[in-house]
Amino acid sequence: MEVQVILFAIFAVGAIGSAIVTVTRKNPVASAMALVGHFFMLSGLYLTLEAQFVAAVQVLVYAGAIMVLVVFVIMLLNLGTEQQLAERSSYLRGTLGTLFAALFVILLALAITSNPSGANQLSSKAVEIGTTESIGQSLFTQYLFPFEAVSLLLLAALIGAVILAKRHVQEGA
Repeated sequence: MEVQVILFAIFAVGAIGSAIVTVTRKNPVASAMALVGHFFMLSGLYLTLEAQFVAAVQVLVYAGAIMVLVVFVIMLLNLGTEQQLAERSSYLRGTLGTLFAALFVILLALAITSNPSGANQLSSKAVEIGTTESIGQSLFTQYLFPFEAVSLLLLAALIGAVILAKRHVQEGA
């Protein structure tokens, strides 16, 4: 087996495991830390697919900036042990969980037993496509308008968050 395939399998199992830990923890800080681990596993997956820029952005933006924001919100909400959310278990929830688990096992068995055709090999230009230069070239030429539209949308969201936070502080004072 090739080293790249082995690393991909290790990162894939780690990503699945950290995602499961993320959604099963009751402590929000533990869940956030598991999500950081998940982001690092995804970054490793991107590296095995020769997408170096996407892997670096995954670590910098998601594992860095977004998770700092998530931990800040968790601390701002002050979710302590005295405010446990009471959840009622229902028959429907258990049935849906069992159904999704069975579906996952079936899909996993199909993926393991399938015979790959080799048609999903990486392109010979994969190393060129994943570079910062090629991404920047297409981002600031072909996709300039959507890039600017997203930046304006993020600016509007930031202004809205500041207004909501300021209103909350004034009501509490």
